[in-house]
Amino acid sequence: MKAPALCSVALAFMAALMGGCGGQRESTVIVYCAQDQVFAEPLLAEFTRQTGIKARAVFDSEAVKTVGLANRLLAEKDHPQCDVFWGNEELRTRQLAAQGVFRATNGFTMFGFRSRRIVINTNKVSLAEAPRALAELTNAAWRGKVALAYPMFGTTATHFLALRQRWRDAAWQQWCRALQANKPFLVDGNSVVLKLVGQGEAWIGLTDSDDIAGGIREGLPLAAMPQTSETLLIPNTVAVVRGAPHASEAERLFQFLQRPEVAECLVKEAALEGTQAGQSQGLQVDWEALLHDLDAGTVVMRDIFLRRE
Repeated sequence: MKAPALCSVALAFMAALMGGCGGQRESTVIVYCAQDQVFAEPLLAEFTRQTGIKARAVFDSEAVKTVGLANRLLAEKDHPQCDVFWGNEELRTRQLAAQGVFRATNGFTMFGFRSRRIVINTNKVSLAEAPRALAELTNAAWRGKVALAYPMFGTTATHFLALRQRWRDAAWQQWCRALQANKPFLVDGNSVVLKLVGQGEAWIGLTDSDDIAGGIREGLPLAAMPQTSETLLIPNTVAVVRGAPHASEAERLFQFLQRPEVAECLVKEAALEGTQAGQSQGLQVDWEALLHDLDAGTVVMRDIFLRRE
């Protein structure tokens, strides 16, 4: 996938607001970034162009995206190496905040959103017969035809844990076990889900709206099912690490990523679905309770979905 073009008009306006970089000393900000590299790099380059601050980004593999970076931040908590964490989902950011990884005041914020959707291959499944509810993914008709990323990582993990809260543990475990018994493709990341569905190897997938949008843009025979009360809305997050080595530069990037023009650029490139998530849409998550039960839910998912080959 080639890098997206910058939203030149919006970003030029941002440059005027932030001021030029003439005469500034060379400085650096270290970013641990879970947003896809193809979308993040142009914006970080624009930040550097406007401010003179070199943004050095550390990205992660899709298979463990966000979880890998979160573990690294936890390991470095007492000797921070990172200044800013740019997350692509809410749970791990809240988990890190609860463990004191971010500064105490104005530690993190959220912007824009994606969503978790059921996606179908329209050459294999008609819109009339396509599943709308997650419970339908356990139907015998879809045995061996559903693809999803391993639920221990990324947005799949967050979605499953939010469903556990909504449905309560017993009903949720029953659904998880029925889903696993229906022989789904369990793969390393949402882009792999999209690839399998786009090629028709799987007929149905559970993935993120940005992956679906990218597949449709490439001409794959895909359609996303509408949002429901089971849909997880997924904001981007940005946080400043407690004890950041480059505190003033971190604050500049923190403010930059919150500008509406950044979210608008990401929406234009389909990295985000919208700039603001409606409060009544999708799953309503009690994040404090979810974090309290995080380990218990993760253990159950690992037991049900762990690869045993």
